[in-house]
Amino acid sequence: MTPLHVPETESKPVRHFFYDALCILALVIIGTRNHDTDKGVGGVLYVALPFWIALIVGWIITRAHRSSNATATGIFVWIITVALGMVLRNVVFDRGTAAAFIVVASVFLAISMNGWRIISTRND
Repeated sequence: MTPLHVPETESKPVRHFFYDALCILALVIIGTRNHDTDKGVGGVLYVALPFWIALIVGWIITRAHRSSNATATGIFVWIITVALGMVLRNVVFDRGTAAAFIVVASVFLAISMNGWRIISTRND
């Protein structure tokens, strides 16, 4: 039996989506550790979930799968992820959205979600 082969062009968007999801996970792990809150895997996942939902919506709205490593795509996905993630966090998940958190999350995700894209396009 031969292993399933997925062409490189089809696997890149999936990998790129997971890079974005890992950026969110890094933000959440750093934040929960620094503030000693939401301990354990369940707590981390609960904090990350509104942003992961927003990330999925951002990828769908921008059709990021078409040019997933483009910087312009990253900027739009980042804006949607932060804005919708904060709304979901506050309204649906009943969590706080202090101004300092919005600023820190926005800056961290801007740098990380667009940083890997800039590095990726330079390596292509």
